[in-house]
Amino acid sequence: MREFQLDTEGFGRLAGLRWPARPGAPRVLALHGWLDNAASFIPLQGHLPGIELVALDLPGHGASAHLPQAAEYTVPNAARAVFAAADALGWDRFVLLGHSLGGAIASLMAAAMPARIERLAVIESLGALAEDEGDSGRRLQEAFAAEATPRRPLRRFRDPDTALRARLAAGGIGEAAARLLVERGIAPVRGGEDPPGYAWRSDPRLTRATAVRMTEGQVHDLLAAIECPVRVVYASPAQPYFPEAQRQARFARLRDGSLVTLEGGHHLHMEQPGAVADAIAGFLAG
Repeated sequence: MREFQLDTEGFGRLAGLRWPARPGAPRVLALHGWLDNAASFIPLQGHLPGIELVALDLPGHGASAHLPQAAEYTVPNAARAVFAAADALGWDRFVLLGHSLGGAIASLMAAAMPARIERLAVIESLGALAEDEGDSGRRLQEAFAAEATPRRPLRRFRDPDTALRARLAAGGIGEAAARLLVERGIAPVRGGEDPPGYAWRSDPRLTRATAVRMTEGQVHDLLAAIECPVRVVYASPAQPYFPEAQRQARFARLRDGSLVTLEGGHHLHMEQPGAVADAIAGFLAG
């Protein structure tokens, strides 16, 4: 495993983790979930021999640059950034692997530029979060109001263990997996009236409400536009924000989809990497 940085067109410097493989090995670009980082794929990589895996810190996450103040963190914008990273890698065609938000971004990429995506594997995701069109006005007002609110100072932690306890208190993940994300997700900070400590490296704007979301019908249409084979891994039971009926209806829109359901939580690729690898390793290798 080694760190890397890419200077991209329009999105600044993007960072991540890379595991080289033999020449000619399948090239897999891995995209993590919201407020996670490239370390999300460390447990899984050990079960995926023979694959050149590049795990990207999405813009505003991990060690990657934050977007300019006038730019928004949206799924289409993130997809453009990932294509820019692939261009910087010199990858024309490649395989996509995405977890949660990363799966939403990867789904949109496969629909937008099918000629570049060989295969798509998504974990606990398929398409982006959607909303009824009747909520559009409220969402827009909330997003613009959030932009006008002064930023709060970054929360500081005395040491990495304090940051780890804060992440565990948020729930949904075990200690070993959380520690990997926290170690990559924090950085030392100095200055101001507070004593030296640590703070999250992620852009605070990532927690703001998105101004516009697609409707479920639009998501279905984008999923139907994906031409490559798709392997979907869902955790059981389903998350409240992605209920069983919705995720099954989305899967049914795929032209060439296969589905695996595993018992576990939302970060099952970190906490049950062997089982997830069994579900996707052969598919990623092609």
